[in-house]
Amino acid sequence: MRTRHVAIAVLILLAASGCATTGEWDTWNSHRTHFASGEHLFFSLRNTEGRTPTVARRDIAQARSEAWWGKTISVAQEQIIER
Repeated sequence: MRTRHVAIAVLILLAASGCATTGEWDTWNSHRTHFASGEHLFFSLRNTEGRTPTVARRDIAQARSEAWWGKTISVAQEQIIER
């Protein structure tokens, strides 16, 4: 029985190690949704870590108007796409 409890505790610890940081939980708690809109979702899918960011002026305007949250993507002015 003790071995079973230890195994359950280890599984819980392993599952918890992949969870969000305190700051990420605070952000989620203040919004209660992962994305502000469908456009925010598609922008995030298009700009995953390890890929060169693709940012259009339309994305910037939409992010401001919808108050997007999450990790900021920075690009130089000349990298912003005109669409």
